[in-house]
Amino acid sequence: MTTFAFSQNLISIVADLSRDIPDEMRYKRLLNAMQSIFPCDAAALLELDGSTLLPLAIDGLSGDTMGRRFAVEEHPRLARLLHSREPVRFAADSDLPDPYDGLVETEDQHLHVHDCMGVSLYIDDQPWGILTLDAIQPGTFDEIDPIELRTFIGLTEATVKAAQRIGALEAKVIQEQQLAVALIEGGGHTEMIGISAALNRLKDEISIVSQSDLTVLIHGETGVGKELVARQIHELSTRMDKAMIYVNCAALPESIAESELFGHVKGSFTGATSDRPGKFEVANGGSLFLDEIGELPLTIQAKILRALQNGEIQRVGSDQFTKVDVRIVSATNRDLQQEVAKGRFRADLYHRLSVYPVKVPPLRERDNDSLLLAGYFLEKNQKRFGVQGLRLSLEAKQLIKQYSWPGNVRELEHVLSRAALKAINEQGRDTRSILISQKHLGLSPEELFEESSPNEIVPEAYKEQISLKNATERFQKELIIDRLEKNHGNIAAAARELGINRSNLYRLLKRLGLI
Repeated sequence: MTTFAFSQNLISIVADLSRDIPDEMRYKRLLNAMQSIFPCDAAALLELDGSTLLPLAIDGLSGDTMGRRFAVEEHPRLARLLHSREPVRFAADSDLPDPYDGLVETEDQHLHVHDCMGVSLYIDDQPWGILTLDAIQPGTFDEIDPIELRTFIGLTEATVKAAQRIGALEAKVIQEQQLAVALIEGGGHTEMIGISAALNRLKDEISIVSQSDLTVLIHGETGVGKELVARQIHELSTRMDKAMIYVNCAALPESIAESELFGHVKGSFTGATSDRPGKFEVANGGSLFLDEIGELPLTIQAKILRALQNGEIQRVGSDQFTKVDVRIVSATNRDLQQEVAKGRFRADLYHRLSVYPVKVPPLRERDNDSLLLAGYFLEKNQKRFGVQGLRLSLEAKQLIKQYSWPGNVRELEHVLSRAALKAINEQGRDTRSILISQKHLGLSPEELFEESSPNEIVPEAYKEQISLKNATERFQKELIIDRLEKNHGNIAAAARELGINRSNLYRLLKRLGLI
């Protein structure tokens, strides 16, 4: 690269430092400038969160990479980068497993990275994350100017610090890339994965209601993650330093429900050999999550209503009332308004519980979040099953995006766990990169989103509503998918049938969101 071109790229980065632009765009522009200066096939910016590296921006890597979480202790290359203050380059024949093997977007998904390097990023002398560069061709980074590289590293650190300062000065904290942390039973944290508009709206609702003590009713289909939403509401509230107690109302027999919720005194019934506090008392000062609230018997509903109205509970067998300070968060997959109309749920309790209703969107309404979630679950399964890499084939990615997921996030997690086991059994546990294909997913074609065929006659009314650009892109998608399926995912063969260059087809696949 000429000195002039290098200077122009640096000027563009410096200009961005003072601009109020979203972090995602800022980091993406940074990677674009880097690839102009240091040509490579893939690049990524990862932030350190505890002992895990989280991708903030990628270029040239599979889309599901953004959903993956790289535990430093499980990836020796990333660990070496993080612990070095100097750029690190790995030999082409290095025996250290590469976390990006199979993730670089190439026509051959089995092709591995052969030239890779990276640098650690420090903010105020504290490790912040890493910047990685990867190339398929060995020797790609032989001619990198160390002075130019060090200059770029400094600007990258300045960019990160600028983003942090701008974020700290904003009146409203931007939630789109904020980690959604929730306390889970047994300790640890979990995260809401996704960048769809539907999920961001949900995050906004959580951010708003978490700052109050209002009772919250979370409703949504089975498997959408209602418990995760409840835990995040608690974790972002002023009660976060207290416990959130979980109660599965559907698994609570009526005979012991009152004792479980409100406690009992010694001798109040057979088996009550000592005084025992209930869930309300245990949650005092914190939050109480009543999952599947619609399954509670009417008799118990009345007692919960009294606790909500007066802030008092009474142990079974006691004539004393105990004051409790508990924030109630409940969840259901039932339509409680219909349950009220049918006499199966108390209207007064429903109105007490639903002061702030929160709807969790089904996975089918979350755009391409399914692919990011797939990356997240596969990274977890790598550790769970003791394998080096689990990757998705092109057809598998497309099927994951097209499937309607009636069982939502829970179904996706279970499907990927089964698919991983099948692929491991077929390809061997010691295989460097295990490829999960469409057949391993075992999804029913009846649950695919309905799409019209290219030969279908479009109604006149529809023709008036759709733009030429959208209609053209839709036809291109359908035709390309048909040719890829016909040729079993072979891009070169599909390109020949379509009469275009293979590289042009690959770029078209990316533009249309098919990979």
